[in-house]
Amino acid sequence: MKLEHIRNFCIIAHIDHGKSTLADRMLEITETVAKRDLQEQLLDGMDLERERGITIKSHPVRMQYDPGDGITYELNLIDTPGHVDFTYEVSRSLCACEGAILLIDATQGVQAQTVANINLAIAQNLKIIPVINKIDLPAANLELCYEQMEEILAIPREEALSVSGKTGAGVAELLKEVIKRIPPPEETSEEGTAALIFDSQYDTFRGVVNFVRVRRGTFKRGTKIKLFSNGISSEIKEVGVFSPQMQPCAELKAGSVGYLIPNLKSPADTRIGDTITDCDKPAKDPLPGFREVRPMVFSGIYPIDTDEYDQLKASMGKLQLNDAAFVYQAESSAALGFGFRCGFLGLLHMEIIQERLRREYNMDILATYPSVIYHVYLKSGELQYVDNPVYLPDPSIIERIEEPFIRCHVMTPTTYIGDVMNLIMSKRGICTETASADAGHVIITAELPMHEILIDFHDKLKSMTRGYGSMDYEPAGYRAGKMVKLDILVNGEPVDAFSSIVHIDFAYERGRQIAERLKEAIPPQMFQIAIQAAVGGKVIARETIRQLRKNVLAKCYGGDITRKRKLLEKQKEGKKRMKLIGQVNIPQEAFVAVLKAQEFN
Repeated sequence: MKLEHIRNFCIIAHIDHGKSTLADRMLEITETVAKRDLQEQLLDGMDLERERGITIKSHPVRMQYDPGDGITYELNLIDTPGHVDFTYEVSRSLCACEGAILLIDATQGVQAQTVANINLAIAQNLKIIPVINKIDLPAANLELCYEQMEEILAIPREEALSVSGKTGAGVAELLKEVIKRIPPPEETSEEGTAALIFDSQYDTFRGVVNFVRVRRGTFKRGTKIKLFSNGISSEIKEVGVFSPQMQPCAELKAGSVGYLIPNLKSPADTRIGDTITDCDKPAKDPLPGFREVRPMVFSGIYPIDTDEYDQLKASMGKLQLNDAAFVYQAESSAALGFGFRCGFLGLLHMEIIQERLRREYNMDILATYPSVIYHVYLKSGELQYVDNPVYLPDPSIIERIEEPFIRCHVMTPTTYIGDVMNLIMSKRGICTETASADAGHVIITAELPMHEILIDFHDKLKSMTRGYGSMDYEPAGYRAGKMVKLDILVNGEPVDAFSSIVHIDFAYERGRQIAERLKEAIPPQMFQIAIQAAVGGKVIARETIRQLRKNVLAKCYGGDITRKRKLLEKQKEGKKRMKLIGQVNIPQEAFVAVLKAQEFN
């Protein structure tokens, strides 16, 4: 295939604006998939994606299409995720393209993630084709979409196309516009063979599978290749394309998107963003890759059965190959044993990773309360990075603790502006700017602590705006705050699995909630158990688990009251001694019950 007949593009949009449905219609029109094999969300291969109706992983596919001029074009499409937690997945896909279809829901208009994604595409110098989807719905408002495009995105309405991913209306015209507007891959005069790894996955039988965009040269079976990042050399066992399943082919030429399988068995041997070159025709320099991803949320993941530690470690290695934004390192806990400290881009990302470990790798796991990275400045002038409350230094040597802040852009109908501002302020946020998007929508810019949006901010935003509110955020540096370590003590002993770093104003409420849950989860012992929430040496909340009590008066019948009193006093002394030497074994079910609870408000 000649370079001028190749088009590489992706579909970007806010979550649930119809990217996967539009991709289905394209596959149908280009007859890439036989009609008997067509199904909804065809490119979404995971059960999780189908159940939730969201795209988690980018999905490449090659289509052959003749627009009617007698020339068959090769269209390489990448369907991308829309949720803010998977922005890194979108940025990697953009590196493999020359153009992007920007999809806008005709019933909702421009949303927060629409703006974020178009900025990513502009930064990559991609040709953008604006497309308004779902025009078949009765609630479609094209005029609103045109106004928002011109006001927010600065795109003339004349450039926009109207389609329906569900009925297929306008999709054939869109494919013709893709061929017409998106430029073909550029020819380069640089020497050497080079391909960019934009995604990877692990196959049990074939090992590491690299998804590549070939920039220069040709790759075929038997080619001796070298990875730039670690210098590892290997031989290609297979090359192929996605149609949409993996289909072997003779070779991958410059401009093409496909996959290659090197003779590598360890997931640690390859990394996303690396450059592959031919050993016989090596490139001088690596291709410009992607920005390094920085995890925003951290949580501990432990196997419920400690014998499965090695299996969990191997599973995480394979999962990291498929998801470059996921990072982990080994750690141990006195209460939970050996496990891993894992970093994620957001709470949904954390939830998806945990679910994939359970489903794809059959792992029974337990996750600790999510946290962020704090900058702890000591009085000695030293700076420590703390993502686990267990490693927080003694308060007496801490000068200040800085927490990460985010700049959040919330788009909401004007009706709910007061509720949204109250929500932001309840999370210790400050509204810095309010701008009108159009007659019925406003964009609120706010700065608030990352820790406060971890659990329920997005859910509450959706609830109070009846589903019409949307948000996007980016890091906004670190700021000093009154942060303290909240310890949970059971029978006077701190349990590190329940420790957390919280703002002093929220410490009492958080401590009381955890203590109440533990009271329900821990079974009674032969002696009274105190569950305490403490900040430093000060107890701020307490719950008591009543003791199991044997009826020592059952054998005492008749006689003076002093006989009964003597037996009760003897029992009381025994309980005191037992409390001094007694150990409280917190069952695994108690950890699961407390750590799985999501309602930490």
